[in-house]
Amino acid sequence: MTKFSDLGLGPKNLAALEALNFSEPTPIQKQAIPVVLSGRDLIGLAQTGTGKTAAFGLPLIEHLLRDEAQREPKAVRALILAPTRELVTQIATNLKALVRQTKLKVNIVVGGASINRQTEVLARGTDILVATPGRLIDLTERRALNLTATRYLVLDEADQMLDLGFIHDLRKIVRLVPKKRQTMLFSATMPKAIADLAADYLTDPAKVEVNPPGKAADKVEQFVHFVAGRDQKAQILRDTLKENPDGRSIVFLRTKHSAEKLSKHLINIGFAAASIHGNKSQGQRERALKAFKDGEARVLVATDVAARGIDIPGVTHVYNYDLPTVPDAYVHRIGRTARAGRDGIAIAFCAPDDIKLLRDIEKLTGIALTVASGEPPANERPAKSAQPARRRGRGGQQAKSEGGERAPGQQRPARNKNKRRANAGGNNNTNRRRPNRNAERRQSGAN
Repeated sequence: MTKFSDLGLGPKNLAALEALNFSEPTPIQKQAIPVVLSGRDLIGLAQTGTGKTAAFGLPLIEHLLRDEAQREPKAVRALILAPTRELVTQIATNLKALVRQTKLKVNIVVGGASINRQTEVLARGTDILVATPGRLIDLTERRALNLTATRYLVLDEADQMLDLGFIHDLRKIVRLVPKKRQTMLFSATMPKAIADLAADYLTDPAKVEVNPPGKAADKVEQFVHFVAGRDQKAQILRDTLKENPDGRSIVFLRTKHSAEKLSKHLINIGFAAASIHGNKSQGQRERALKAFKDGEARVLVATDVAARGIDIPGVTHVYNYDLPTVPDAYVHRIGRTARAGRDGIAIAFCAPDDIKLLRDIEKLTGIALTVASGEPPANERPAKSAQPARRRGRGGQQAKSEGGERAPGQQRPARNKNKRRANAGGNNNTNRRRPNRNAERRQSGAN
């Protein structure tokens, strides 16, 4: 069994890991840590929840400790870029736990928070800065920081940063960082745009890959409700939330406006709900997440800003109220449940106009979602490459439907009200390009 001590980490890192009760590295950590310690550029392909932060964070901390250079005013020694405030906050929280017994300073800069306060903090210099691209650009233009001393650059969730329209900001930021640097790029998928980015900014990178793209969480039961429209979605959502009073649920929608409207509706009819999306300030987002983690809110209504970087083990259900327009986003969304070895339920609502989105998801995951209610459009067939989802019984056996053993490929009939059901969420227009630079910057500030 590989241990962290086998990977080349120093005593301070090993002591920090022992204090946090981390004994065995994850697959991405086993592969990435030695590469980064060697000084080589890296492309890491892995989903959220695989231990990526420690995969680049531990060797990054090791480099900085060995260097022993002093922090200069306004300077940044290592820069980590991530697409959303939530992911920035999670990365920084994990890194701060790892450097607690050292003199290294970890700072964050995100939109929605006081830029004057961030300027004050950055004036004292930073060892590791975790940032969203938009706010970082704002601060560089104010001369609140400089990147001339930056020797390590990490692009985390690079595919989502491109989906959110950050490509111009990324290119501008990379130009501000010295060419003599070590660059690490992490992405859940490897579309051509990511490959082009890697070719432009990484030098002879090593490539590590775990959890093939499109692989959904193994312990997530996946269902679909075929619905006529939004009114039927709302009714099924209300009914299933009532059947799960002790569970914790995330409901995904495509747009900020729809998420806020649904959240207010749920609150008005008696559900303990909170919302998180790009129109919320950083403080509002943090309060909503805290309420959800503490159990004060049992339902979190969100756009795809919550699809990555949120690790709450108690989430029992993920509802895809709106199907995502990018199939990979579905995998990230349902990955918010079935964490820390637990089971989870994820079911999508599929209106007639969404059938292609559903089949694209099934093609990507290789699983035909079990039908919980309704019927697909007439003469419509599932994607040929998809296999039927299998529901596990308590003993790990495939469950039987009310009529007995289900034949391969047979869709499950509508489930009894007393049995577990779940429903759907949405997207934040992740595949839309910003129409102009000003719009791009507004979105960057929101994130």
